[in-house]
Amino acid sequence: MTKEHCKLQMPNTSDVSNLEIQKGTLGPDVIDITKLYHEKSLFTYDPGFVSTASCRSKITYIDGDEGVLLYRGYPVEQLAKSSNFIEVAYLLLYGELPNKSMLNDFSESIIHHTMLNEGMLRLFNGFRYDAHPMAMVSAIVGSMSAYYHDTMDINSARAREIFAHRIIAKLPTIAAAAYKHSVGQPFMYPSNSLSYCENLLHMFFSVPAENNNIDPVAVEALDLLFILHADHEQNCSTSTVRMAGSSGANPYSAIAAGISALWGPAHGGANEAVLKMLVEIGSKKNIEKYIARAKDKDDPFRLMGFGHRVYKNYDPRAKIIRDMCHKVLNQKGRADSPLLELALALEDVALNDEYFIEKNLYPNVDFYSGIIYQALGIPTSMFTVMFAIGRTVGWVAHWREMITDPNGKISRPRQLYIGEKERNYINLDNR
Repeated sequence: MTKEHCKLQMPNTSDVSNLEIQKGTLGPDVIDITKLYHEKSLFTYDPGFVSTASCRSKITYIDGDEGVLLYRGYPVEQLAKSSNFIEVAYLLLYGELPNKSMLNDFSESIIHHTMLNEGMLRLFNGFRYDAHPMAMVSAIVGSMSAYYHDTMDINSARAREIFAHRIIAKLPTIAAAAYKHSVGQPFMYPSNSLSYCENLLHMFFSVPAENNNIDPVAVEALDLLFILHADHEQNCSTSTVRMAGSSGANPYSAIAAGISALWGPAHGGANEAVLKMLVEIGSKKNIEKYIARAKDKDDPFRLMGFGHRVYKNYDPRAKIIRDMCHKVLNQKGRADSPLLELALALEDVALNDEYFIEKNLYPNVDFYSGIIYQALGIPTSMFTVMFAIGRTVGWVAHWREMITDPNGKISRPRQLYIGEKERNYINLDNR
């Protein structure tokens, strides 16, 4: 059906001008179309739901035109400067910044939930040595419902509380086990004497024979990345968690669904795609050629890590992480990695090229996060797993909000059917 044909048909439809307009505290107003089908026999058509508010939420606000990102009303810039990931996690879960006692209790709870059931650790041995870590993480998170029956009752506030703490605490342990399996090293148990990010680096890079000397700059960088990745409103993976959870499924399966959605190269896999792009470019002397290819509409090549679907201005997270990226590279030594040198050269060209400036194709958070992870010695296959560790907090916050929403319903999008009209079956001999 063409747009012109739709316009010709519109006069034959019922009047829709009396639909209710709802106002939020920030952002565009929304048209309430919940009764549109029952009263007017009409659906709306919105591929990708780019103009559809699927829920009411108090968690995160984005203004893509102005480059604004707020967690529970707090600018991400302020949180990145003055807070830490565990405090931001508390904020996203409970809606307010904690006092010292609240933060200490929350932090202690997270620390004491980091261990995995030994049966879960043995599950890793069922994967091939070269299995992608995201496949392992998704499967292990889904298996948690087979181990932690005390948090399966989604109608219990206490069960939801324990689940939230448990999944946030155990994701780093699961991620580290996936990494260790991929490199053939023994699993490292978490240590209750270490902070969240210290523990992650310990489980990644220590071995039973000796502990890894934890780099404070690496800890600072990871903490900042997790803050910036903690939530991003109704993105693909968060919407997937909400949709899976809306059926009443256990929360572990909902988070596993979100992890699978995050794996896509257009979503959480973008930072992995950045490194693959850099490998393809190969050398600083090839930058000009690839920049020209990126400008060519007929060339399928695209610069990964530049621009953003939501932010039509500079990604506010990229502004924050850029300084940390350079801090990490200066500490690690840029000359040690030609790939990182290439990344910085590409960044410089793009920031000063009129074509990219006019189209607001600035480096985004995925560009810098991939460079940081590479500098810290984290393999490319683990990049999306690292994203999942930070984003789990946002997923849990949205799942909790969805479960307790009195207006919540099972998600069930409709469609514009363009297939065949009803027709009669033809016997095989007559076809």
